[in-house]
Amino acid sequence: MAGMLYLCATPIGNLGDITFRVLDTLRSVDLIAAEDTRNSIKLLNHFEIKTPMTSYHEYNRVEKAHYLIGLMREGKDVALVTDAGTPAVSDPGETLVALCLEAGIRVTSLPGAAACITALTLSGLSTRRFCFEGFLPADKKERKAVLEELGQESRTIILYEAPHHLVGTLQELSGALGNRRLTLCRELTKKFETVMPMTMEEALAYYGETEPRGEYVLVVEGKSMAAKQEEQRQDWLELSIEEHMEYYEGQGMERKEAMKRVAKDRGIGKREVYQMILVHNNGQKGD
Repeated sequence: MAGMLYLCATPIGNLGDITFRVLDTLRSVDLIAAEDTRNSIKLLNHFEIKTPMTSYHEYNRVEKAHYLIGLMREGKDVALVTDAGTPAVSDPGETLVALCLEAGIRVTSLPGAAACITALTLSGLSTRRFCFEGFLPADKKERKAVLEELGQESRTIILYEAPHHLVGTLQELSGALGNRRLTLCRELTKKFETVMPMTMEEALAYYGETEPRGEYVLVVEGKSMAAKQEEQRQDWLELSIEEHMEYYEGQGMERKEAMKRVAKDRGIGKREVYQMILVHNNGQKGD
């Protein structure tokens, strides 16, 4: 019988956040695959866990995944841990999970700490709808495209950033998103946990004088629906009434229904649209 892959969430700072289930699993599996064995050994030593470890990281994620799958096919159980938090979230573990599922290997996840969710719940921003972006891509073209997309995002946005890139990222976010509200979180669950609600401009001013330290989670306010609607309305207003009507009628819409849609798009009454069309048509006849 084939073994299983266990995704084991580990603390993001406070060792007391590990679950009994994760501890039992780490003790009972045949092998622990760790993003950085030097980091994970501290956790294992603290809880007196003697299970063998092997490395599994960004640079061996495909080759090592096939090796681990081979062990699981032989009946071995493997636990996957990341440096901190939940494996496979902005983490090479996603590759191992995908390949296990393709190979018919059972995968289960043992819930626990996740920096993105911890920061979201502390942010004071909307938690009903959110998107997780992780680290912005390093490639300039891809990064620009992502930032443009985030500029129109109405959901709360969660990002990760390293201290030495924080100011540059804040500048890019400010340019793409405007002066949105955001909450910067660092040292989550630790003694010096810091949660800083502010605006983009305030964050840039603060870190213009203060050196960023520690890994950051940025929780950014989504674009308001009112702002999105106003931008769209301005786009419609660049068209003439007739061009606007032609847009909908060209999609096969009846003229009466097209007038309703035009009125809604432009924030005016249907009667006003009708009058403007009459004026336009009479003007053409006069010509």
